[in-house]
Amino acid sequence: MDRKPEGPNRQWQIARRMEGAPEDSLGPSLFRWTESPIPSPAEGQALVRNLWLSFDPTQIYMLSSPPEAGGLALGAPMRGLTASQVVESRHPSFRRGDLIHGYSGWEDYSVIDGRGYFDTTQIPPGVTPNLALGTLGVTGMVAYFGVVEIGKPKRGETFVVSSAAGGVGSIAGQIAKIFGLRVVGIAGGKEKCERLVHELRFDAAIDYRAGDVGSQLAAECPDGIDIYFDNAGGAILDAALEHLRPHGRVVLCGGTSQYGRGSGTAGPSNYLQLVMINGRMEGLLGKDYAPRFPEAAPVMLEWLRSGRLRSVEDVLTGLEHAPAGLARLYHRANFGKQLLKIADPSEPVTRPA
Repeated sequence: MDRKPEGPNRQWQIARRMEGAPEDSLGPSLFRWTESPIPSPAEGQALVRNLWLSFDPTQIYMLSSPPEAGGLALGAPMRGLTASQVVESRHPSFRRGDLIHGYSGWEDYSVIDGRGYFDTTQIPPGVTPNLALGTLGVTGMVAYFGVVEIGKPKRGETFVVSSAAGGVGSIAGQIAKIFGLRVVGIAGGKEKCERLVHELRFDAAIDYRAGDVGSQLAAECPDGIDIYFDNAGGAILDAALEHLRPHGRVVLCGGTSQYGRGSGTAGPSNYLQLVMINGRMEGLLGKDYAPRFPEAAPVMLEWLRSGRLRSVEDVLTGLEHAPAGLARLYHRANFGKQLLKIADPSEPVTRPA
């Protein structure tokens, strides 16, 4: 029988609902720090030790929505995508020592059944837990399929991506460069823009805090935009639509400027521009591409190994900093994928071939 670990299970629980815009409302007061005994798995479950936490903008809906609308109950542990290691298993798909990627809690140890919006999967040999959450995880896969399948890039085209310094945007822009496109990133602040150009080899970067985005797009994309990868929504989406070239494509990946606004969410005010240029706007839902993640992962891994693609991570250390990790997304403090490291894995058990 597997030996159960000893010690308390540190955990962040939801203390109250988030109200108002996330940049104003996110903070430690939304959560309660507790310690309790380490749980035991029932039949069909596994006990895992959480090693790394991923922070994603849509996690705020777990805080702002009641359970009947998809949120988490007050008093429940906060959840998100994690990289974990199995320490005790009564689940047919998992063995002690396995490194896995799926949904778990903001806590040292969680009991899981392997099901979720993205089901729990094995982390491939040779892939580190942080890469499994970032560039080779859902974040990187969303960027890959958004660029390749929806954007349909053609060498020499102009590609613009908003929230370019975030997890998805930083990867999407690099993939577009690999396909031979001219890449312009939109980010907040001079430092982020400089890093996009000098570290990630974007052709140009626009600071949306420095003035009118539309005017800056006109200057950086005088012939227009062929592909716009949208992570922001709102006024930036409107500006990009205004500069879309004939047969331009818009990849709708996210809307960080609109999350948490409830009925005040603003749609594009000039969507008829798509009619005038025979353009296309299409939503990107990562779950739809999940069966194809194994197709893209080796391609991305080879790009990483060759140096054509850089994995950019913003890492906090220590479970006590989890609320700050989520808040950093909406305070626009992160550069690259926002992660938190809790612990290193113990030596994994080698699975027989």
